[in-house]
Amino acid sequence: MNAPERPDPERLLALATAEERRHRGGRLQIFFGATAGVGKTYAMLDAAREFRARGGDVVVGWVETHGRAETAALLGGLERLPARTTLHRGVQLAEFDLDAALARKPAVLLLDELAHTNAPGSRHAKRWQDVEELLAAGLDVWTTLNVQHLESAADLVERITGVVVRETVPDSLFDRADPVRLIDLAPDRLLERLAEGKVYVPEQAQRAREHFFRPGNLSALRELALRKTADRVDGQMMLDRQGEGISAPWPIAERLLVGVSSGPQAQRVVRAGRRLAERLRADWEVVYVETPRERSKGETEREEVWKTLRLAERLGAETRVLAGLSAEEELVRQARRINASKLVIGKPANPRWRDRWIGTFQERLLRTSGGIDLYVLAGDDEQNDETPRLPAPPRLQASPRSRLLERGYLFAGAAVLSATAVAAFLFPDLAEANRIMLYLLAVVAIAATQGRGPAILASVASVALFDFFFVSPRLTFAVHDTEYLVTFGIMLATALTISTLTARLKTQAELFREREART
Repeated sequence: MNAPERPDPERLLALATAEERRHRGGRLQIFFGATAGVGKTYAMLDAAREFRARGGDVVVGWVETHGRAETAALLGGLERLPARTTLHRGVQLAEFDLDAALARKPAVLLLDELAHTNAPGSRHAKRWQDVEELLAAGLDVWTTLNVQHLESAADLVERITGVVVRETVPDSLFDRADPVRLIDLAPDRLLERLAEGKVYVPEQAQRAREHFFRPGNLSALRELALRKTADRVDGQMMLDRQGEGISAPWPIAERLLVGVSSGPQAQRVVRAGRRLAERLRADWEVVYVETPRERSKGETEREEVWKTLRLAERLGAETRVLAGLSAEEELVRQARRINASKLVIGKPANPRWRDRWIGTFQERLLRTSGGIDLYVLAGDDEQNDETPRLPAPPRLQASPRSRLLERGYLFAGAAVLSATAVAAFLFPDLAEANRIMLYLLAVVAIAATQGRGPAILASVASVALFDFFFVSPRLTFAVHDTEYLVTFGIMLATALTISTLTARLKTQAELFREREART
């Protein structure tokens, strides 16, 4: 049976934050649409009348009818706050009265056009800032918003329509809304409403038809609004999966995870992931797992990793660096975190003996990936991709890490010889069991300070030296009593296990320190 997955601190924090928002301040409901005229204000007023019919306390803080008779008719019977008037350059301007709303404090306040810019002299420059104060005071607010007024969408809308959007709302406020109600209308029907004078007055309608309200623009804005709403639904589903402890991915929408390493095929894998994500119209993320083996690579290979991640960002992917002892376990864990339906990797160029001994990376990944589809890109001997093959970096001199490793093996040899000297000269009458414990202590010290390789050397050397110096006949590797063979086997197995576990704990501690620093 598989061990339960370790809770992800980031996801737990997201759950806690979402829960806190539900209980902090008022509740924001946004009637969201692609553009003006789809019926957001109408839907908000209709919902308000229904709420009032059930006995709810609802007040209209500000609503723009834009001359639409059917919208104005829905205001009948609803309590409305008086407008606040302000004088600006000799002109009387009517605005929403924030202080009156705070004093009245209804259960639900209707406040149209969230992205509106307030008149000069108002307490806040933007209406969304008024909404933040109302929510902090505990009022529930219903409002309307077009997709082009989202901060994250403004640049894209400008490229699509050629219109510069100057009134924007922070995405954080949109993300806080619960719920967001999408008000959708097909472009041809919206153009009919525009022609019928149900969106703007005739002069404004003609200008809108010539510039903003073109069929291509409306289709693009509609798709953008639908995608924003779908992203919210997807995010809520992810939180619900985390809250219920569900780790298996739900392939409702395609999401791609691309795993890269420091190998020469990494950029090719990223480009292939981009092409697959485009065909599937899927979000994608590129992940590099920093394992102990990857950390032992030289600076040249590590620099290639950062080049690969920067390439992925330029191609539109999210990137992430993870640290762990097992690349396959971290990749599968991350795929489950983001609900990825497909995992793309390159074929590692391992020696054949290694693949036969412990299995290939893709075989180990298949065993742990569960319901995630796995795509493996095999490396070719001949160049057949637009990505140039990177030459192997020259090794002119030993790296600092190699020199440290050499010193580690020398230290391991010296430590085992020291343990032998202590057992033979300082405590010549020491029992055999205590001599064995002395060797094990040396192995633990080497594993904790020098790593796994020197610790394994120390384990083998400890058994050999114990046999040579302390087992009759001494000063020879011959063994007359066969029971000592069992002793040697147990001693070697124990030393190897202790050294491996100690070295792994040391590596994990280093990885956790690096992850904490990166966070």
